[in-house]
Amino acid sequence: MAGEINEGSVPAYYREVYEAIRCRTDERVHVDVFQRLLQRTDISKPVLGQIAEQVDSTDGFLSKLSLYKLLALIAFAQQGKQPSPKLLENCIQELPKPQLGEPRELSALRMQPAQEDVLTMSQTLDKLLGRDTVQLELIPEKKGLFLKHVEYQVTSQRFKISVYRRYSDFDVFHEVLLQRFAYRVVPALPPKRMLKGVLTSVSEREFIECRRRALGRFINLVARHPFFSEDELVKTFLTFSGSDVQSKLRDAYKKTGDEFMTNRIATLAKEYLPADIQAQFSTSRELIRNIHNSFQKLRDRAEKMAERSKENATDLLMFGRELSTLGSDGSSLPSLASSRSTWGTLRQSLKSLSVEFAVLSDKAAQQGRREEDDVVEKLNIFLDLLQSYRDLCERHEKGVLHEHQRALHKYGLMKRQMMSASVQPKEQASVEQLESRIVQQENAIQTMELRNYFSLFCLHQETQLIFIYLPITSHILGAFVNSQVQGHREMGAVWNELQPKLGCLFGGNNGSKPPI
Repeated sequence: MAGEINEGSVPAYYREVYEAIRCRTDERVHVDVFQRLLQRTDISKPVLGQIAEQVDSTDGFLSKLSLYKLLALIAFAQQGKQPSPKLLENCIQELPKPQLGEPRELSALRMQPAQEDVLTMSQTLDKLLGRDTVQLELIPEKKGLFLKHVEYQVTSQRFKISVYRRYSDFDVFHEVLLQRFAYRVVPALPPKRMLKGVLTSVSEREFIECRRRALGRFINLVARHPFFSEDELVKTFLTFSGSDVQSKLRDAYKKTGDEFMTNRIATLAKEYLPADIQAQFSTSRELIRNIHNSFQKLRDRAEKMAERSKENATDLLMFGRELSTLGSDGSSLPSLASSRSTWGTLRQSLKSLSVEFAVLSDKAAQQGRREEDDVVEKLNIFLDLLQSYRDLCERHEKGVLHEHQRALHKYGLMKRQMMSASVQPKEQASVEQLESRIVQQENAIQTMELRNYFSLFCLHQETQLIFIYLPITSHILGAFVNSQVQGHREMGAVWNELQPKLGCLFGGNNGSKPPI
């Protein structure tokens, strides 16, 4: 649309209309909203059509300046003039004010976005899992003059890059992530624990492996989170290969601030929340608590089964070794032993059986690893998410709500001081100072109230995230059944190969009916 507008020539009324009808989550105005605005005027249909022809929209939306031009054309039309862009070019003074009514009444024309578009997560488990898969591998420790430290190779499938990180890097990343997204589920880190010697004892090896797994679960949950995954902090952690990633992370946070400061709907969160949000929150929290308890029990049982498979592997190996020891004994038998003539053959057979038992042991060990990697780890990653949700609920109650109540208490004290000052004459300067502090406290309370609603908004979304993850139960059950089928099939094949070899031990009987 021809004709330029200098925003300095725009009446305040234009800005008030713009603020009343623009999208709450955008700085533009929907064309349909403007069309409804046109219908409010007393302009004839032919002239309305002429104004409508001047609509310059992008993807069904008007920019602020495009709206101002159209408002000016409406004002000219109401003055009986032909609504032409040339009028704008010739308008030197302030643009005319259209007669559209009170701006606050116009907000009813605004397109009210469906709550589901903003509050509801349109995600599936497959979409979340498909966002990224991050591999975390332990690399050989680097030895300095006095210290050893553990380092990890972190490889993101999404960014197709490998970087090297220490535990302290994870610690700083977790710290800034929690500051940036205080109102969302940020998984906890495993404990650091100071190690006297790295990889020198069984307990330290187990600890380092458990910590590696826990860090892997943490970074995958973060990399797959619908909000974290698009944040600069995550990209920096997964891709920055410079020498000081910790400073880089802190600088990235300083540039953006927390989510409340950058989220476009943070101050409008209250408008999107359902009326019964507190009741929904209480119900969901109790349900998730029960789910958490049940999954902990499932994980404990799965860990025991994996441990039993490992113990079975050890027992089978030792059983085979004892058979080998028995078969290797070359001592001659006394003349009174009636089985002297057959013991030599039997002894050789016993010795050879140790090979099959070593294979059985290896299969049992593989079974234990499958149960640990495919079943226990999947249970643990969901448990980590559930625990972080419970931590978030506590942060909401002990953090945001507590700070709000404390601010209200402080405000009450100030008001009482002010009332006391009005009764008992004091110096004007001290009274003005108290008034200034009360205003500051009122602003602080207003900000806290907005943060409280935004915290509830985020909590509502994070609750949805837990339920989106719930179908992981079928993944876990599938992995469990498959591991059992594969393990029993592989071990069954070895047992079936072993059975015919027992014939010589039982004089031709294959062992199904021992001659005892």
